[in-house]
Amino acid sequence: MRFKVAALQFTVIAVSLIFAAAADARTINLVGFGDSLMAGYQLPPGDGFPEKLQAALKAKGLDVTIANAGVSGDTTTGGLARIDWSIPDGTDGVILELGANDALRGIPPEESEKNLDQMIARLKERGIAVLLVGMMAPPNMGADYAERFNPIYRKLSEKHGVKLYAFFLDGVALDAGLKLDDGMHPNAKGVDVMVQKMEADVTNFVGTISSVKK
Repeated sequence: MRFKVAALQFTVIAVSLIFAAAADARTINLVGFGDSLMAGYQLPPGDGFPEKLQAALKAKGLDVTIANAGVSGDTTTGGLARIDWSIPDGTDGVILELGANDALRGIPPEESEKNLDQMIARLKERGIAVLLVGMMAPPNMGADYAERFNPIYRKLSEKHGVKLYAFFLDGVALDAGLKLDDGMHPNAKGVDVMVQKMEADVTNFVGTISSVKK
């Protein structure tokens, strides 16, 4: 009789451990929220940043999905207008990349900062983690504009306590061979470089989400 009771207890413990392991292995759902750089402008299906980043993370054994919520031409104003309905319930984290089109259009950096500030606040209110992705003003906008625009991402990162990846086009912006003929958007090889450079930061980001969700 004691043996049967012990066997039953062992079975209960084993089943509990299996369910606990399954819970810990829950898929982390991310959304790449941004403009054409996130959307994969003029790239074949599967060659966009979210898709390639997801593949790279899965190759490392991470159970992650990354939905592509990039909209070509989007500004921070456009992003703010759609942030609530573009990020579905059940999202664990957002890779927030916006501002490049603001800079190209000469939108006052103070306006861009205000819009990004509200987006981060709304996501945090929903319990969604944020990895903020920075951009840099193009040289033709002048030094004064750059001095006002470039620091806004770090300021917001510090204000909200969110992680920051300093420059989305790091390693690509100055290499013509990694961009499309328009000289602005990454080609497939450029996306590969972006994924390689950002992979460690996103892995750490996923790790912080996983530790909170346990």
